[in-house]
Amino acid sequence: MLVELHVHLDGAIKPETILYFGKKRGIPLPGDTVEDLLQHISYTEPLTLTQFLEKFTFYMPAIAGDRDAVRRIAYEFVEMKAKEGVIYVEVRYSPHLLANCKVHPVPWGQKEGDLTPDEVVHLVNQGLQDGERDFNIKARSILCCMRHMPSWSLEVVELCKKYQNNTVVAIDLAGDELLVAETFPEHRKAYEEAERCGIHRTCHAGEVGSPSVIKEAINVLKTERIGHGYHVLEDPALYKELLNRKVHFEICLLCSVLTGACGPDFRKHPVIQFMNDKANYSLNSDGPLILNSTIETDYKIAKQFLDFTEEEFKRVNINAAKSSFLPEKEKKELLSKLYEAYGMVPNNPS
Repeated sequence: MLVELHVHLDGAIKPETILYFGKKRGIPLPGDTVEDLLQHISYTEPLTLTQFLEKFTFYMPAIAGDRDAVRRIAYEFVEMKAKEGVIYVEVRYSPHLLANCKVHPVPWGQKEGDLTPDEVVHLVNQGLQDGERDFNIKARSILCCMRHMPSWSLEVVELCKKYQNNTVVAIDLAGDELLVAETFPEHRKAYEEAERCGIHRTCHAGEVGSPSVIKEAINVLKTERIGHGYHVLEDPALYKELLNRKVHFEICLLCSVLTGACGPDFRKHPVIQFMNDKANYSLNSDGPLILNSTIETDYKIAKQFLDFTEEEFKRVNINAAKSSFLPEKEKKELLSKLYEAYGMVPNNPS
């Protein structure tokens, strides 16, 4: 039984679904079979984060702006996670990057259409809820602000408020970490409003950026979790502070190496330090379509290269459940399921 907290909806689409909607909508794709498509979209040797993000431009035009596509990718995502043994997942996405109306600029070179960011959230919610019903898994969503598009951020927090308790549990900030959030008041205001309204907050920080980006996420955006955070180890005082505060790190092992966020040798990965220090972290798949992986891939890497034990496996998933953005009652139910499955006594420190 697994808990996953950091996976992107638009990075976890079935290739068959991309091909189907590309053909249906007459949108050219770089391949017309799954194998051809994956040759262009996924990769196995390290690239830069920028090159990783460029992969989305190959296939997102086939999905964005189409109601059936948006609802279907959410439904199929839940099915995919259920097959991987995940019992609770928080999936994140930018509503604006799936829309083609009331969004400027219109993403992926689309023509102006009639699918708004608000309706995107509604459709994703429907897909997630249908998936929950059919596959016996709990799924919640996180709405992403984009660092390079501060003009979207205040609408993102309004959508979080509107759909709070209707699958949406948190706000996130994703994108190029060189674009410092503090210089864009819209990001800060969105996070301040989220905190005021009791909306949970996570933030991509310290993936490729310096520890200062993590400091900003904690001190300015008041984030509760850190997406990635590997470079925190370059600031021992900050790392110690976050350890003491038990701030949760959403670790994505395969992604961190293939985007060049960490060095190519898993045996020197920052998560080894996190393991040794009993840090609060989870293992996650991030963008499994582009990485041609599943959540199981990350656990296999942990076992093969990091001496990851069964006890650590249990500890990491318990930590993920405790750090999830579920309401307390549902969090306790999730933890009970895990304790029972792992043969553990509740509140066991291991």
